[in-house]
Amino acid sequence: MEKRSVQTEKAPAAIGPYSQAIVTGQLVYTSGQTGLDPATGQLVAGGVAAETERVLQNLSHVLEAAGSSLDHVIKTTIFLTEMSDFVVVNEVYAKFFSGVMPARSTVAVKALPRGAVVEIEAVAEIQSK
Repeated sequence: MEKRSVQTEKAPAAIGPYSQAIVTGQLVYTSGQTGLDPATGQLVAGGVAAETERVLQNLSHVLEAAGSSLDHVIKTTIFLTEMSDFVVVNEVYAKFFSGVMPARSTVAVKALPRGAVVEIEAVAEIQSK
């Protein structure tokens, strides 16, 4: 199957040798998004809630550039530096998804790039035209 890279200026540029997302067949696989502001390249201020909101906005922009949306997400993986942030992340996450919720894993990690406290990646279907 052929694959294509997805890039959008509406989400932070990759900070390493990777694509913001890859499309293959009818699926899009996103790289993990953190709470970086795409305009400044800096982590948003305001703690885990603000970071989670920015993460999901960034993820939404990457999915849109790939021809998908949050409504078509099948699976997410959330990475947290503090599992005690789980409740706050859930509250923000619930505002971005409706209907049938995606399958999800949440993993505690020691650290994330650029000092982020939350990172989310997704697998989604491409919208039919």
